[in-house]
Amino acid sequence: MSKKSNIKITVLFVLSVSLIVAAMTTYLLILYYRHVCFHILGGFCDSMIENNPDSRQAVLESLKTHDFHMTGENILSKFGYYPSNLGITDTTVLGIAVLGFLAGGISFLFTFCYWHRKSDDRIQVLTEYLEKINTGVQGLVLESSDDEFSKLQDEIYKTVTELYQTREEALTARNNYAENLSNIAHQLKTPITSISLTIQMAKEHLGDTRTAEIQRQINRLMYLEEALLLLSRIEAGTLAFDRKPTDVFTILSLASDNLYELFMQKGVLIDVPEMGEMNINVDLNWTMEAVMNLMKNCMEAAGTGTAVHCSYEKNPLYVQMRIWDEGEGFAKEDLPHLFERFYRGENAKNTGIGIGLSISQAIIEMQNGIIRACNLPNGGACFEVRFYIS
Repeated sequence: MSKKSNIKITVLFVLSVSLIVAAMTTYLLILYYRHVCFHILGGFCDSMIENNPDSRQAVLESLKTHDFHMTGENILSKFGYYPSNLGITDTTVLGIAVLGFLAGGISFLFTFCYWHRKSDDRIQVLTEYLEKINTGVQGLVLESSDDEFSKLQDEIYKTVTELYQTREEALTARNNYAENLSNIAHQLKTPITSISLTIQMAKEHLGDTRTAEIQRQINRLMYLEEALLLLSRIEAGTLAFDRKPTDVFTILSLASDNLYELFMQKGVLIDVPEMGEMNINVDLNWTMEAVMNLMKNCMEAAGTGTAVHCSYEKNPLYVQMRIWDEGEGFAKEDLPHLFERFYRGENAKNTGIGIGLSISQAIIEMQNGIIRACNLPNGGACFEVRFYIS
């Protein structure tokens, strides 16, 4: 049944009840007025007979033979008498009319409240259904009903079904993507190992310079293999975190220690000041891995003789780490794409494969954090990492 049909039925029901109440009120008023007229006529006859006993027979004959309906102007009005002069002030008629009006109004209000309550119940059912869907409950089916919300219910059910299908397709595609990454990484491992062994055996014939270059490219391939394996675990949701309260200074210090030789080769200093104990609930090793990627990115952008700086602070909502360099900063067109996988800006150097920042972002976000990149007002690229206090 459509919404319009339900509205018509409701309106017809209210009108029917109101007409019944009006008809009953009219019938009661007619009965009452007949009763009043009867008593008025009886009182008038009693008065005439009392004042003129000889008129008793004439009055009785007149009552039997005459029609007392008004056929013209009332004779009393010719002598200046009106209903108000006779002292007829009975308020019963007004009471009956008021009661009839109240009964009609109450019936209308009852019908409206019933319809409104029914609508509220249906809205509540649909709301609870959507809340259960949003909390991950699956397999819910709404009971079919024929009312003004039936079309809305059908559309909600269709939308939820399509969302389930889209979600399943997305999960399947994601798992396939993760599986493909893992397969590629494993396929790379065998030729990389074979090439490494061949290079070690051919060092005497190729010379140190050529073998060093080949070894550098092999190292890049090995890093790519490890990154692809890590990405596959992230995509599949199998990357396990051992989250414990960890001091921010400890994370920054360990990350800088692991990169010390690389920084020395580049001629770049790294500054990690002690700013008090601030704990965040993270996995030490994976968070350190993410921070190292950020530090390396700043190191590659910084010039020889400059420094990479670190700082951290805490407020009631989150703990924030900042890592920045003294270089030229990010190119404006690169900022929106820095955390995209395999993205490398126009000014990127030959080092790296454009995957470190995306891995750092994934590790941080999986531990209730966010990361953003920006340029400092006085120059230099800056990474801001926030871990929210849960």
